[in-house]
Amino acid sequence: MAELILASGSPRRKELLAGLGLDFAVIPSTVTEPTYDGSDPAAYAKELAKAKALAVARQFHSGLVIGADTIVVLDGKVLGKPESAAQAVDMLSRLSGRSHMVYTGLAVIDAATGRLEQDVVGTEVQFRPLTATEIALYVRSGEPLDKAGAYGIQGLGAVFIQCIKGCYFNVVGLPLSALDQLLKRFDFAILQRRDHDQRIKQSEDITFGRETT
Repeated sequence: MAELILASGSPRRKELLAGLGLDFAVIPSTVTEPTYDGSDPAAYAKELAKAKALAVARQFHSGLVIGADTIVVLDGKVLGKPESAAQAVDMLSRLSGRSHMVYTGLAVIDAATGRLEQDVVGTEVQFRPLTATEIALYVRSGEPLDKAGAYGIQGLGAVFIQCIKGCYFNVVGLPLSALDQLLKRFDFAILQRRDHDQRIKQSEDITFGRETT
């Protein structure tokens, strides 16, 4: 089993982590998410990430398990993934011309010891005013239907974003800087690990007579 285990089936988190050049396994968590009680969205995101990481960590004897959960919050309410096109239209209409918060809770668990480290990152996102036609066309694209808050900042939804305050990758679903800091608490530094793995690969290429570029 890989040393890193991503407890999420999100293709966006998988893509972000893969972009760092690290080897990792993907084991999606099937934990049931508790209902938000309206008290503290940041704490709620952290608890969701913890629950996902724990559910997967119990399946292994070793490895660092990464749990993450991203929520969109407007007027103190969590906007989940829309269940229909009509719900997506409603969410986008409410976000139009306003700012909202995106929180991603992070949890890293050492499956061997049960040690847990957590963090949460918040980013403020400002939407420009949207027309009804723009909203309808975006919903028709299908992009909003599998995303919290009914939009994806890394896709077509980018044309709606006026500005952000905070981490862009947090809005995509995995704040990489915060993740690096959590992993360092387990003596796993992303840059050092990438450099180490690259050196090993180059050494293997030379040993087996493969060309390197």
